[in-house]
Amino acid sequence: MKKILILLALVTILFISSGQTYEQQSLISTLQNMFPDKPFESLLALLKIPYWGHTISVEERGYYQFVEFLLRKAAHFFLFGFVALAFYAVLPKWRGRWFIALVWTFILATVDEYHQSVTGGRTPSGQDVFLDMCGAVVFLSALVFMKRIFGRRSE
Repeated sequence: MKKILILLALVTILFISSGQTYEQQSLISTLQNMFPDKPFESLLALLKIPYWGHTISVEERGYYQFVEFLLRKAAHFFLFGFVALAFYAVLPKWRGRWFIALVWTFILATVDEYHQSVTGGRTPSGQDVFLDMCGAVVFLSALVFMKRIFGRRSE
């Protein structure tokens, strides 16, 4: 039951988050207050990330907007990684559950992007679904790897 509650909590967080406008989610003022000296600005200025046909960079967006972009994309990766683990945990223990957890995570990622498409000031992105799935694959692969490593040690 605890595993289902964790999954429901993660899905609720996603639903609430994707239903908020960009302005409601903006971290810019918080970042400005936390990092007035713009740490690692020269290092971050070296990064140029292609996204939606644009190059996202400190030069193009500004320091705080770029850091916010990185945090938002990291949130996609990690949150959907945890979602995939939660799906895996609630599924029956049989060989195909790794794949089924990925399928359910993909469905949720797609629905999440659709939800964003009907929210003002938000833009759905196939690249975000791809990023979500990268998080899911990495987290599930790490889980399977850890289970194999620690499973062999106990034998």
